[in-house]
Amino acid sequence: MTTTETQRTIDAVWRIESARLIAGLARIVRDVGLAEELAQDALVAALEQWPESGVPQNPGAWLMATAKHRAIDALRRNKRIERKHDELRRTREASQEDPTDDLDAALDDDVGDDLLRLIFTTCHPVLSTEARIALTLRLLGGLTTEEIARAFLLSEATVAQRIVRAKRTLVEKQVPFEVPRGPDLVERLSSVLGVIYLIFNEGYTATAGDDWMRPELCADALRLGRILAGLVPSEPEVHGLVALMEIQASRARARVGPSGEPILLLDQNRALWDHLLIHRGLAALARAEALSRSRGAYTLQAALAACHARARTAEETDWNRMVQLYDELAQLSPSPIVELNRAVAIAMASGPQAGLDIIERLTSEPALQGYHLLPSVRGNLLSKLGRYREACSEYKRAAALTQNAIEHKLMLDRALECEAKADR
Repeated sequence: MTTTETQRTIDAVWRIESARLIAGLARIVRDVGLAEELAQDALVAALEQWPESGVPQNPGAWLMATAKHRAIDALRRNKRIERKHDELRRTREASQEDPTDDLDAALDDDVGDDLLRLIFTTCHPVLSTEARIALTLRLLGGLTTEEIARAFLLSEATVAQRIVRAKRTLVEKQVPFEVPRGPDLVERLSSVLGVIYLIFNEGYTATAGDDWMRPELCADALRLGRILAGLVPSEPEVHGLVALMEIQASRARARVGPSGEPILLLDQNRALWDHLLIHRGLAALARAEALSRSRGAYTLQAALAACHARARTAEETDWNRMVQLYDELAQLSPSPIVELNRAVAIAMASGPQAGLDIIERLTSEPALQGYHLLPSVRGNLLSKLGRYREACSEYKRAAALTQNAIEHKLMLDRALECEAKADR
C-alpha cells in the first residue's frame, strides 16, 4: 500500500472511529477536550507507524488500545489515577485485580452508552447553539475545524474559537459526562434533536453562499440521527426526526438542475428521488407512530414529508391531509413558520386566495420581518391570482432578504417573469 493509500485509509478509519474513541476516553478522564487530545495522539501514532508497519487488521481496535494507554498515562501524570481507583472501588465489588486492569476494563464498557453520553454532553444547553453545532460536528461527526468552517462559510479561526470555548465551558461548568434522567432527559433530548436538525437544514438549504445544498452536512446529520435512534430506540421523536431527514434527503438529486439552479418540490422529477431513503424514512415514521399515541413535532413533520413521498406526482398530493397535519402541528408547536407553511397547504387545497388571507395576517408578524420566504410565498400566491406587479415586488423583496446566491437569483428570475406577464 502506498503512502497516499495509507493516508486515505487512516482518514477513513478516523472518520468512522473517532467518536467511539473520544466517547470511551471521555468517560474515563471526564473531560471531552482531554479525551479528544488523547484520541488525536493515537491518530498521530497511526500516521507515524502505519506507513512503515502497514495498516493493522483491526485499525479501530489498534487506535483504541493506543488511546487507552495514553489515557492511563495522562491520569497518572495528572495524579488522577488514585481518584479514579477510588471511584472504581466504590462502584465495583471488591476485587484483587490490578487497579490498572480495572481502568483498562472500564474503557471497554458498552460503547453505545459512551456515545450517548458524548452526544448529550456536546449538545448541553450550557453551550450556545453555534457552539453545540461546532462541537458535535467536531467530536461526533469527525469533521476537521476547516471542514466545519467551510460548510458554514465561517473563518477557521471563528470555528476553532467556538470549539475551544465550548470545551472550556463544559469544564468550568462541571457538566457531568452522563445521560440525564427523568424530566432533564426530555429537555436535553430536545436540545440534541434540535442540533442534529439544524445541521441537516444547513445542508439541505444553505442559508448563505453560492450553493443551494451542502450534501455532506445532510449526510453527517443523518448519520448522527441514525446513531441516536440505535442508542435510544424507545424514544419516538428520535425516530420521527430520522424519518423526516431520510425523506427530505431522498429528494437531493432532484432539487438541483444541471447548472446548479434550485428546483422546488412541486417541479421536481420524482423519478430521481431516492426510493431506498424514502422506504427507510417511512419505516422510521411507522416506528415513531407505534411508540406513542400522540405525535411530536418531528413525527408530524415527517408525516407531512411522507405525504409528498407517497404521491407519484405533485397533482396526487393529499393536500387536505397535509392541512390536517399542519393544524395538529400548529396546536402542538405554534409558530409563525408553521402558520406560513400551513397557509401554503391551504392554498393548494382550497385555492390561492384562501392561503393569501392567512399570509396577510402574517405580514405584521415581528418574527417574520427578515424571513425571505414570507414575501416569496406571498409573491407566488399573488402571481397565481394574476396580480403580477404586486408579485414582482414581493419576489424582489425576497431576493433582497436572502443571503444565498442561488436563491437570490431564483427570486429575481421570478420577479422578471411576473414583470413580463404584467406588461402583456
